[in-house]
Amino acid sequence: MTNNDVKEKVLKILEDNKIGTLATVKSNKPHTRYMTFFNDELKLYTATSKETDKTEEIEENPNVHILIGYDGEGLGDAYLEIEGRASVNASEELKEKVWNDHLKPWFDGPNDPNYIVLEIQPTDVRVMNSKDSSFEALEL
Repeated sequence: MTNNDVKEKVLKILEDNKIGTLATVKSNKPHTRYMTFFNDELKLYTATSKETDKTEEIEENPNVHILIGYDGEGLGDAYLEIEGRASVNASEELKEKVWNDHLKPWFDGPNDPNYIVLEIQPTDVRVMNSKDSSFEALEL
């Protein structure tokens, strides 16, 4: 399978699945929570408040791990393991792009001063539970 084939598979999983886990490092231990992800090609974005633990954890250690794509239908369901580096992005343009009505319970709108976006640049991407192998690595 070519790297382009693997990339297409990765992008399809990202397109079809928006909920995944985001793990950060807290006191030298993993700290995981469910998040909603949006992507632009391989770069991932997730909305959060600047007042959350994850924001502080990322400022102290930007290394994150994401699991996304497993839908629980069976043991052969493909999903992604993504290692990356996260950063806080509060640009008005990105906040507007990521904003949707599902964020209304937490924020007053895209101009809410507590609303920020975490931007995750992948450093390692693997398609897990692929039918023909234990995993397929995407060369970045």
